[in-house]
Amino acid sequence: MKTLVPEDFQRAADALGVDVPSIKAVAQIEAPNGGFLSTGEPTILFERHVFSERTQGRFDATHPDISNPTPGGYGRTWEQHARLAEAAALDRTAALEATSWGKFQIMGFNHQTAGFMTLQGFINAMYASEGKQLDAFISFLKNDRGGVMQRALKAKDWATFAKNYNGPSYVKKNYDERLRDAYRALA
Repeated sequence: MKTLVPEDFQRAADALGVDVPSIKAVAQIEAPNGGFLSTGEPTILFERHVFSERTQGRFDATHPDISNPTPGGYGRTWEQHARLAEAAALDRTAALEATSWGKFQIMGFNHQTAGFMTLQGFINAMYASEGKQLDAFISFLKNDRGGVMQRALKAKDWATFAKNYNGPSYVKKNYDERLRDAYRALA
């Protein structure tokens, strides 16, 4: 079965020392429609500015829709795999690393922190099940530098968690407030 069951959330909560609503809040905000599309492909978000950074801007002039130093231009959820495929034709590794994956939207460049020695191993897990996506999330938080995100999630310090999980621009999308509100609704 590809989707998470209550026992999965409890397993993650126990592994991270947090409560179940905290785990569910992150999943709800990161991928509100789940870890998979109706096509069976994992939910992804291709980040053109990360692709631009990882390719030193080589494709900015020729492919500005998928390689651009400015964030944005995301398009619809169902369009993301086509965007990824276009970028992968230019630089497969950079494209996979510039994509956030699954129910917890972990960036491909974080594959080692998420517990995978290889990028391909991480990608395979993202296609396997939401359970594997959850395992990556657990490892990502446990292996985070100094455990900042795990401690912030446990303390329900949504701003610190969001800043470290989504980057410093989390404020623009109110990730901290959205996480707090999701948590309150779930608790």
